[in-house]
Amino acid sequence: MATVRVLTEDEVRDGYTDNKGFHFGAKQILEFDKPVEGVQQGTGQITTFKSLGFVGKGNNHKPDGWYLPSTFTKVAIILETKSSDKDIDSKDITEELLQNVRIANSKYSKVVGILYNGDRTRVFLNENEKCNIANDLQSKNYYLELFDDFEIDTKQIYLTTMKINNLLHFKFGVNDYYDRMVFTACALVAKRYGAPLVKGMSYSLFHFTILDTLSKSLEEAKKQNEKLDILLDSYSKIQMNITNNQAAIDDFIDSVEVISNLINSKNWNGEDVMGIFFNEFNRYKGKSENGQVFTPDHITSLMYRLINVDVNNDRILDAACGSGAFLTKAMSNMIREVGGYSSRKATEIMSSQLYGIEIDKRVFSLACANMLIHKDGKTNLEQMDSTSQEACQWIKSKGISKVLMNPPYERKCHPEIIVKNVLDNVKPHSVCAFLLPDKKLEKVSKSTVKSILSKHRLLKIIKLPEKTFDEGITTSIFIFESAIPQNNEEIFTCYIKEDGLERVKNQGRQDIRHRWKSIEDKWVDIIKKQSGDESIKWINPNNHLSYQKDEIPFEVSEEDFVKTMIDYLMFKEEIDVKSLKESIVNKVIYLSNISSEDSHNTIDICIERGKEHE
Repeated sequence: MATVRVLTEDEVRDGYTDNKGFHFGAKQILEFDKPVEGVQQGTGQITTFKSLGFVGKGNNHKPDGWYLPSTFTKVAIILETKSSDKDIDSKDITEELLQNVRIANSKYSKVVGILYNGDRTRVFLNENEKCNIANDLQSKNYYLELFDDFEIDTKQIYLTTMKINNLLHFKFGVNDYYDRMVFTACALVAKRYGAPLVKGMSYSLFHFTILDTLSKSLEEAKKQNEKLDILLDSYSKIQMNITNNQAAIDDFIDSVEVISNLINSKNWNGEDVMGIFFNEFNRYKGKSENGQVFTPDHITSLMYRLINVDVNNDRILDAACGSGAFLTKAMSNMIREVGGYSSRKATEIMSSQLYGIEIDKRVFSLACANMLIHKDGKTNLEQMDSTSQEACQWIKSKGISKVLMNPPYERKCHPEIIVKNVLDNVKPHSVCAFLLPDKKLEKVSKSTVKSILSKHRLLKIIKLPEKTFDEGITTSIFIFESAIPQNNEEIFTCYIKEDGLERVKNQGRQDIRHRWKSIEDKWVDIIKKQSGDESIKWINPNNHLSYQKDEIPFEVSEEDFVKTMIDYLMFKEEIDVKSLKESIVNKVIYLSNISSEDSHNTIDICIERGKEHE
């Protein structure tokens, strides 16, 4: 009977050779033998934590393997190997690894600890064991991503955002809600690029660290887009009324860490960070400025699916991009479809397939920050007026083939001109989805709308639920195909009456019961097939350019007729209806005869007029 060879700790760690050739050890499997810029990594028996740059208790411990990025906000890996006959479930062996993890934690907030004996693997995220992972040892990228694999806690997002808003508003004295958004966004971008934001730092150091990290991270991108300086300028102009509250500074740093971790989750699906902030930071303001309405995340998701994006070739435009909701959603979906951020195609998507225009400088800076937080794409954003000829030329030069937009709604912003400029300058046969108030195309300049339909076809109008926007605006999705005249072709319309979202106090409408996914799937299928729901109507563009609700038939019941007549007679007789009602109620309750028989109560109501019993 063949005996199984026992591997020594050195063989498990560094590999070994037998008559079948060389066998990989942990060093080769984890790829600790290949140099990586900005990282100390390797394996061995004599290297101490002290020699790796750690000070303090335990720095003479010797890890069997290490992966230590120069940026302390990134994930570190500590390896502990044992011979193949050792039980890595033993308490002593486990504690040996955890001691080394704790030492690494003195610099790194995220440390993966790996126990490996050539046969089995145990993995710890900081000091918590990770279950449901691969039993065999994997490459280091598998372990570096484990910290990002957790479910998104929607409630935590909103509570943390509320905390940030309250800190900036009341503890730092930042009264302008846009300034609060910009400041938070810049802190998140700085965190994304490795800014060492740690509790205990003074406000001046804290402020400088964010600005310095922003400046360095944008240095290369500014060669392509000089307007990224607007983000730095917006941050620099923010004035804090209170800067000496250390507890507030520490709380803000903690909260930014929480939001940053949530955004990095694999389950984060491109949700609009700035939109979430806007909903919270704008709670104390009655109405948003400049006609801006930030698009709910579930609507950006639906609209993306309705335009059938070709991830390999399509170039997507939002010519009134606001905080960047459509662009971050499109980027996230497209990158997921090509295999994730580590795929080669992901870089191409971010650098040359997403384009945005925003006129307001501060909102433009928020869009830049939003894209940066979501791993990039900011260099194709432009701060300009979408009604201008300059914007037309810019759009035409980019070869745009798909559009996702929520133009400003106020008449002074001329949404119809923005729609026309976009349709006139994208590639022919581009599918363009615009989110507009239900009746907008029927209320704006008729000559402009006529000009649009003479060149482009309105294919579909999808009326959204009445409560989609907190502002009370009722909206529809208008889907056009460019460079194909309407020619009186009928328009498909339908009405999504419910989205499954519910209002949460102080947090807006949320999908707390997780209903939207099935609702979205149902409607995407209905809209693509153009059948399957009783709300579907085909309308003539010469008669209407909006979804037409069914008219409720006018009916008058005998009861309604009698009530109206009595109301009229009492009005003529100058009878006080309120006093009469009170008199009748008093007589019914207090002047009636009550008798009891066989456990049943009987009330005889006497109305004085006519002295008749009922």
